[in-house]
Amino acid sequence: MHLTPEFVITYRNMMVDGIRREAETTRKVIAAIPEAKSDYRPDPHARTAKELAWHIAASDVHFLEGILALKFDANEPTDKPATIAEISEWYDRKLQPALNRLADMPAEKLLTPINFAGIFNFPAVLYLSFLNNHDIHHRGALVTYLRPMGAKVPSVYGGSHDEPFQMPKPEEAVA
Repeated sequence: MHLTPEFVITYRNMMVDGIRREAETTRKVIAAIPEAKSDYRPDPHARTAKELAWHIAASDVHFLEGILALKFDANEPTDKPATIAEISEWYDRKLQPALNRLADMPAEKLLTPINFAGIFNFPAVLYLSFLNNHDIHHRGALVTYLRPMGAKVPSVYGGSHDEPFQMPKPEEAVA
């Protein structure tokens, strides 16, 4: 496979835009976790809601930082938040600046292969789809925790019972 500089810049821009939108939804889902029930897990082998929220937030930032550094390490961030509100705030504080830096990353760096745990050795830019899919996968699991915890389920891809879809007014519609 031959990736051109023009393609990786276009792909990066498309993925950064998509990840920004997904991150807003992820932040809503994390924020919906009731702190008093954040130790909920649907099965003894599952992560708790708080553990899953942290895994999503930390992984998104870790992937972006690995792409920016052109190397992945196995170290989880050391500034692990203690509460759901702190996880949500940490996610906002760390993710957006990393996406901003990535949006300025030149094509030659985006084309640099990065080894991921001896499993993959992709050009840096291709890990953006892995980050996006990983986020969506775990966020979907976390959404299924919310109702049994007594929480309201935010809209993800359209409305939910608790946050019904609202048609935009014609003046708000995207052309």
